[in-house]
Amino acid sequence: MITLDCLLTVLTLQYNIFLFIGVKCEQLTQPASLAVRPGQPLTLSCQVSYSVSSYWTAFFRHPAGKALEWIGGSGEGSRWTTLYKDSLQNQFSITFVSSTNTATLNGHNMQPEDSAVYYCAKQDHNDTNQQRIHFREGSLLLLSSTQILNETCNYN
Repeated sequence: MITLDCLLTVLTLQYNIFLFIGVKCEQLTQPASLAVRPGQPLTLSCQVSYSVSSYWTAFFRHPAGKALEWIGGSGEGSRWTTLYKDSLQNQFSITFVSSTNTATLNGHNMQPEDSAVYYCAKQDHNDTNQQRIHFREGSLLLLSSTQILNETCNYN
């Protein structure tokens, strides 16, 4: 799935005169959905149009009926130290490839409770040091056992 995050830059002059400066669009590409069997690993790649070495890139997940959860991320100013939510640091790892501007979330021993919409996100700052996080459509991760589903179908 390809999504764009566009920022329109306009300079406001005196007497409500506006000067158009430009449009900057960021592209974050990740699959619309993934299916993983319980106990198996997760690999979720996100290719971005910006330099992963110049901006903070993070992964979040949003389980149904629960709050959005930060998994971890890395980027500008972190000296490539990837930070993780304490309770998830043993389950997930994130890698970055600067040459392809790709961030990859790797999950280990995924379980049904890990089913959620997973988001790759870009974080940047403005001149007043306020942070903005750019979310696009996420990847729906479903965990199910194909073998159990096939056995159920065979009994019909």
